[in-house]
Amino acid sequence: MDLVSNSIVYCVIALAIIVFSVLSVTSRKILRSATYLLFTLFATAALYFQLGYEFLGAVQIAVYAGGILVLFVFSILLTSKPGDNAERLASKRKTLGVIAAVAGVAVCGYALFSFFAGDTASLLASTNDVTVEKVGQALMGTEKFQYLLPFEAISVLLLACIIGGVVIARKR
Repeated sequence: MDLVSNSIVYCVIALAIIVFSVLSVTSRKILRSATYLLFTLFATAALYFQLGYEFLGAVQIAVYAGGILVLFVFSILLTSKPGDNAERLASKRKTLGVIAAVAGVAVCGYALFSFFAGDTASLLASTNDVTVEKVGQALMGTEKFQYLLPFEAISVLLLACIIGGVVIARKR
């Protein structure tokens, strides 16, 4: 595909991610919110496919859209009635949420603009020897600045969350 059609497809996918993310957070029905989250995850997978990362897109669909979202839906069905509406937020909490969101956007924007304003972007553009193998070694290595230990810590944390959810569901 040429540059114009890639840009159009990217804009459509990015718009879908933004719209479904906002709908996921603002929906008052919890199952509908989980469905919007599913659409957000599929749109993210479509973005990966467009970038040429077929494996990452397939993992996004299989693990997140398939596994994690099913876990969310089962948790919702075990802990609440699916037809119930969430209570409305108090205006104080809504105001704090908007302030936190604006602050988060400001911090992300500052980090993004300062990254591209410095020499880091030109340094990254000049190094073309980054391969998938090197990224995999960085993520799963045990040396300094490699991420196997945090990856294992997160997996233990997720296991603890699953066990806690089962214990809470069993009490009811």
